[in-house]
Amino acid sequence: MSNKNRQFVLVSRPEGMVREGDFDLKDSAVPEPGPGEFLLRTVYLSVDPYMRGMMSDRKSYAEPVAIGAVMTGQVVGVVEKSNHDRFKEGEIVVAATGWQEYSVCDGTDCRKVNPDYGPISTSLHVLGMPGLTAYFGLLRICQPEAGQTVVVSGAAGAVGSTVGQIAKIMDCRAVGIAGSKEKTDWITGDLGFAAAVNYRDESSIYRSLKQHCPDGVHAYFDNVGGPITDAVFPLLAVGGRVAVCGQISQYNMDEAPTGPRLLWHLIVKRATLQGFLIFDFAKHYREGLIQLSEWVSSGRVKYRESIADGFEKAPGALVGLFQGDNIGKQLVKVSDL
Repeated sequence: MSNKNRQFVLVSRPEGMVREGDFDLKDSAVPEPGPGEFLLRTVYLSVDPYMRGMMSDRKSYAEPVAIGAVMTGQVVGVVEKSNHDRFKEGEIVVAATGWQEYSVCDGTDCRKVNPDYGPISTSLHVLGMPGLTAYFGLLRICQPEAGQTVVVSGAAGAVGSTVGQIAKIMDCRAVGIAGSKEKTDWITGDLGFAAAVNYRDESSIYRSLKQHCPDGVHAYFDNVGGPITDAVFPLLAVGGRVAVCGQISQYNMDEAPTGPRLLWHLIVKRATLQGFLIFDFAKHYREGLIQLSEWVSSGRVKYRESIADGFEKAPGALVGLFQGDNIGKQLVKVSDL
């Protein structure tokens, strides 16, 4: 075990697009766990869109990362030392310890991972927070019914790709919106989406979606917002449901664009729109993880990972996420298991 703990700390609040220079790599001593604590060595870091919001000082559902503080984020790692009666040395644990190689935990909001369910990296996506977000956002808020059309934006990401596959399991038509031919080929080929729209290559997202959704959009899982969501609203079916999970198209804007202007479609279609946070379903995580693990092990839900190799790659991986470089879940590999 190293005696040095590398950490990425936030040194400036981004103006517009996040930059690698907004972070600084610092060294500190590996901490020692006290009574009732354990030392966790990070194996993988999770890179997620919500992190951009945590870098700003505007009011949100969580406190922003302070200047000079370790960048927030989930990790999966190995317990190296333990003074905790529920976490033993060698166990695999998911925790929100941020961008650092080692951390001390007291067990709060920590989850043990069973490697028998799949590679431990999946605990940060399809068998973790993104998978649960897809599961509850689609089934509890969109409430799809067999034969209906489900549209998901950001469809080649960790959440969106899972949403479309669960919709398919529910006997729905999944239509995905993504930003490259490679991504649309992946979701219609390997994942079995009924159709896909490449928003970077279509002269009209609305016309393309209308072609793929002749009976309207019964459920829309929104990860993106902006012009893509504007194109979906006029296509909502009567009684349509919209789950607002993310608005990644706007996270790097200093000022939000004027809008929304198309909410009158919700009146005409008697549609409902609801935002949500995965924490709303915390009491039901076990249910979701059991079902997701069954679908993954049976091959009904597939996944893909984009892995940056090396702790020092974390800032670049976050920048790349907002440039659409990743397919599936973006991770940073920090150490070997």
